Amino acid sequence: MKLKIDKLDSNIIEFLQKDGRMPYNQIARELGVSETTVRTRAQRMIQDKVIQVVAVGDPIKLGFGIAGTFKLQINPKKVTEIIQELKKIKEIWYVALATGSENVDTEFNTRSLEDLRVLVYERINKIDGILSTEASIILGYEKREYSWGTALSNED
Repeated sequence: MKLKIDKLDSNIIEFLQKDGRMPYNQIARELGVSETTVRTRAQRMIQDKVIQVVAVGDPIKLGFGIAGTFKLQINPKKVTEIIQELKKIKEIWYVALATGSENVDTEFNTRSLEDLRVLVYERINKIDGILSTEASIILGYEKREYSWGTALSNED
């Protein structure tokens, strides 16, 4: 079931995307509503897994020497099992089903080339049903934002 997101919810999300630690009373002041309204709506969206409020670190500044993506071609008959196995790998922090010749996109962080080698050859490629793995290394982040503005509202 899709949660109805209205303009106020969208505005609350926008503030939390800019600063996830922003106090609800400050958001309420900015939006001209009560703190209770902001708190209730934010908690509902968190509980319903519409949003997460988390710290997002820069992997390179945190000491991960290598950040990148894998595009995986998989056996579609084993998608559930493959996704479950990928979700267990701590170096992989993002897994998505995709269209195209590669069925799964992932993002990963490793500390070294040796760690990347182990990840590819001893972990990912040993998962039954993975047909091919294409890695792309991130050389630097030019834009890394998690803000979609008020375009989130379901309202017309």
